[in-house]
Amino acid sequence: MAALEAAGGPACARFVGGCVRNSLMGQPVDDIDIATRLRPEDTMAALRAAGLKAVPTGVEHGTVTGVSGGRPYEITTLRRDVETDGRRAVVAFTDDWAEDAARRDFRLNALYADADGTVFDPTGGGLADAAAGRIVFVGEAETRIREDYLRILRFFRFYAWYGRGQPDAVGLAACGRLKDGMARLSAERVSRELLKLLAAPDPRPAVRAMAESGVLAQVLPEAQPLELFEVLCGLTGDAALRLSALLPPEATTVVSAAGRLRLANALRDRLAAMVADGQAVAPGMDQAAARAAIYRLGRKAFEDRLVRAEASGGGDGGSLRALAAGWTPPRMPVGGQDLARLGVTPGPDTGRILKAFEDGWIADDFPDEGHEARLKTLIAPRE
Repeated sequence: MAALEAAGGPACARFVGGCVRNSLMGQPVDDIDIATRLRPEDTMAALRAAGLKAVPTGVEHGTVTGVSGGRPYEITTLRRDVETDGRRAVVAFTDDWAEDAARRDFRLNALYADADGTVFDPTGGGLADAAAGRIVFVGEAETRIREDYLRILRFFRFYAWYGRGQPDAVGLAACGRLKDGMARLSAERVSRELLKLLAAPDPRPAVRAMAESGVLAQVLPEAQPLELFEVLCGLTGDAALRLSALLPPEATTVVSAAGRLRLANALRDRLAAMVADGQAVAPGMDQAAARAAIYRLGRKAFEDRLVRAEASGGGDGGSLRALAAGWTPPRMPVGGQDLARLGVTPGPDTGRILKAFEDGWIADDFPDEGHEARLKTLIAPRE
């Protein structure tokens, strides 16, 4: 801030958006964004003159990243929208703080603060909204949404994280009316926003409002009734598990939805593993059966299935979660070399015998000894 003010004079730069909002609401601050009257080239010159690193991360839209103390700060020139198509905007730079505020999404995100902590509220409603936990669009809700249809999901995401009471009725109605516009958005933008929403401390009121307005069906045509989701949200804050509770318990459908949303492969595979056919998991299973399930499924898939089973009314799986956290599955104690040493010629029989050995070894709860005798018993029928 000192570097910018040295170049542009007092009040040429202010903190903006989430860092101001969260500070006022007593929430943690992650990213720190700065708005400035300086043009991007002047911002870069000011940073470099102060010995700070300047990176032109989005100069066509007025954004420069300054690095101080190893931490990045996004610094963006005040802007007004010239043209939008529902996904991206053509902007022009301005010196007017009110014009910059007018293009932002919600009033509590259009708050600015000087370096000394003086807060500015150009829309006249941001401070009150932050105090009350209201998510209200800047100006006319439909206009803000038509500028970028992702703001529909952002409305619900910010409500999930910061809202109290009922969602703003005007904004909610506008989101429902314009929900079809989300079809213009890239899958990556939609899924990123959805996962942020589901990571909120309690996303249930927001997801209920999405379902009632028709927005949830637009984002997730596969979405199931919310009963499992409602219970599961009380058991875990894991966004992936919460997403799984919105989808049918069918691996092929889950994989299809993950592909449409362009989810990362690791997340797609995890979601599919939660519901794939095969090894059942239940809170009431004994510890030997649980160890067998952990071995076959892997720890994460076992834990995921256990939480889903609990949410479905299966009971308390706390002892099995402790088992999964503390038990390391052993390695298969025999292999093809052991069979060759016992006279088995490498070939189809090798795989058959090793599979039979593994099944028995698991069924007997992973004994540490007796492996050669077990192998000889399995080899004997061939002779």
